[in-house]
Amino acid sequence: MKIKNQEDFWAGLMFVGFGALAIWLSTDYPMGTASRMGPGYFPTYLGAIMLILGAIVAMTSLKLGNGEKITPFAWKPMIMLSLGFMIFGWGVDHIGFIPALFALCVITAAAGQTFKIVEVLVMSVVLIAGAVGIFIYGIDLPFPLFWWR
Repeated sequence: MKIKNQEDFWAGLMFVGFGALAIWLSTDYPMGTASRMGPGYFPTYLGAIMLILGAIVAMTSLKLGNGEKITPFAWKPMIMLSLGFMIFGWGVDHIGFIPALFALCVITAAAGQTFKIVEVLVMSVVLIAGAVGIFIYGIDLPFPLFWWR
């Protein structure tokens, strides 16, 4: 088999994995019915949809023919993005919304192949201004802006 698009192949496998994980983790919850959904209904069906779509994406990225080797998985972006989201989740309560969002912007920008500090700083300022305007002042989420509250 030959891989036509390796990014689609890996993305499809990732969705298959997340879909299977969602289905497996929701097995302990009662399903309910379509008219009276239980806590396991949504994650089970969402996981099934993710699994099916991921399998379709992964299979369409393959074609028959002389094989081309699959390149290694891109671990740096996966680790940096996961780390950025974890730090943001922890930081919103501990260091404030603005510093946590700034850390998220910088860490996730470092996941790419190029890192230009001026672009990252401009992007961070614009995203923080938009997020504060929408989430803090627009819909009044009770996040502290900084650690000193």
